[in-house]
Amino acid sequence: MSTTAAEQPARTPLLPLTDVSATSAQLPVADAETYAGWFACLAEPTRVRLLHAVAIAARAIAVGELAEQLGISQSTCSHHLRKLADVGFVRLHKEKTTTLVTVNPACCTGLPHAADAVMGMLGPRPCCPTDLPADVTVRALQPGDWAAVRRIYAEGIATGHATFDTEVPERRELDRRWLPEHRWVAELDGHVVGWAALAPVSTRPVYAGVAESSIYVADGSRGRGIGKALIHQQVTAADAAGLWTLQTAIFPENRASVALHQSAGYRTLGLRERIGRHHGVWRDTVFLERRTATDPD
Repeated sequence: MSTTAAEQPARTPLLPLTDVSATSAQLPVADAETYAGWFACLAEPTRVRLLHAVAIAARAIAVGELAEQLGISQSTCSHHLRKLADVGFVRLHKEKTTTLVTVNPACCTGLPHAADAVMGMLGPRPCCPTDLPADVTVRALQPGDWAAVRRIYAEGIATGHATFDTEVPERRELDRRWLPEHRWVAELDGHVVGWAALAPVSTRPVYAGVAESSIYVADGSRGRGIGKALIHQQVTAADAAGLWTLQTAIFPENRASVALHQSAGYRTLGLRERIGRHHGVWRDTVFLERRTATDPD
């Protein structure tokens, strides 16, 4: 579906022409030309301000009112609105002698899609790391592992960048929270040195295939590829079980964890600013999501 302005036909449709396919990592020429036209239109600050004003108005707004809001002449306002209408960012229509402006709802998906396409976020994503350590074994969590799991959890809390938790949850709480078939521990030289678990994000059936990931590596064992081994097991097991979305929230300071999840096909959806207080300080989190490569049954 392409979009047009009522007063002026759009020269460029405000919808992606094609996605970056799984068989080619190159952005199609036609899409590059389309996105370049959008970005060129927004290279003028007044147009950015106008598009913002129209978007937040949540109603049809007159050209004169927009000009007054931005402190520009009506002729200048009309000129830039025509440019925005040409690429489909806004729609113009007449009511008697007044020109009214509304935002094109496709902007809400078209612009983020363009940015994701240009940055390679829509191309094929890796399943998981392949350079796994040969000396690390990942297996299902057993009852005798809980003490080690809680100790490693405490070590993560002590870093200040692993979780909002300030105390280790009780075993019964973790047992209640985690999906039974998606609890893993990593062993090195016969010792548990890390764990991974998935927790459901909701009890509603519609979200049955969506889970939140947690991965912790023991202090003194980091940098040995243990996180890679754990996330490899976690995502491949989740795919096999029919889970279609994994998500996680990570403190931006924990760059190693962000990189680990990106290596397993997670993409950054956004930064959640001041999402919670940690030891009395507001903290941000990076929200990441991984979608399975195949459609669930």
